[in-house]
Amino acid sequence: RLSNALAALGVARGERVAIVLPQRPETAIAHLACYQLGAVAMPLSILFGPDALEHRLRDSAAVVAIVDDSAAQAALALRAHCPTLRHVVAVGLDVDGAQPWSRLLRRHADSFDPVNTLATDPAVLIYTSGTTGPPKGALIPHSAIIGNLPGFVASQDWFPQPGDVFWSPADWAWTGGLMDALLPALYFGFPIVGYQGRFTPEKSRELIERYRVSNSFLFPTALKMMMR
Repeated sequence: RLSNALAALGVARGERVAIVLPQRPETAIAHLACYQLGAVAMPLSILFGPDALEHRLRDSAAVVAIVDDSAAQAALALRAHCPTLRHVVAVGLDVDGAQPWSRLLRRHADSFDPVNTLATDPAVLIYTSGTTGPPKGALIPHSAIIGNLPGFVASQDWFPQPGDVFWSPADWAWTGGLMDALLPALYFGFPIVGYQGRFTPEKSRELIERYRVSNSFLFPTALKMMMR
C-alpha cells in the first residue's frame, strides 16, 4: 500500500524519501516500500534539530518525509526552505499540511509489483556524522544490503537459530541499527523488538527478559552501562 501511495504522490525511481521515525513498525514498512519502488530510503534520527534536518533534506533533494509526532512540526516548518520536499506523511497524527498515514494507505491497493532494480542501484542514503565538515550523504546500493549478511550471520553465532529474537538499542536511522539489526532480522523473517524510549540498563534487562531476546547488537557505551 505504501509503495502505491508513494508512487501516487509522484515519487520516481531514484528519488529520496526521508524516514524520520523511531523504532516502530512503520519504519520497517517505509524502508521496504522504498526498496521495491526503486526509491532511495533516507533514514534520519528523530534527535536531529531543525538545522541538521534542513541540511539533509535540502542536500539530498528529498521529495517526501515520513514522520511521527517527534518530527512532524519541524518537517512542516522546513518545507519553505526545502523546495524539493513536496509531501509530508504523518504517522499517528492528523496535522494541517501533512498526509495522514492511515488515510493515505487506505486509498491504495494492497498489492504492488516491485520494480526491477540492479544490484548497483542505490537503496539507502545515510549521512555521515559531520565530524570533519558538513555531513555528507553516502549512497548504499542494493547489493550492500545482501552483502552485509555474511558478517552479520557470523557475528551473531550463525543467526538465525530456532526461536531467535533480536533486539538492539541502536537507532534504526544509523548504519548499525539498520544494517546490523533491522534489515537482517527482516530478511530472515525473524522477530525484532522495537522500543521507543531512552536506553537504560534497567530497561534493557526488562526487554531481554520479557521478550526472551537471544541476540543483540550493542554499542560499547550501552554495554559498559549494563556491565556496571
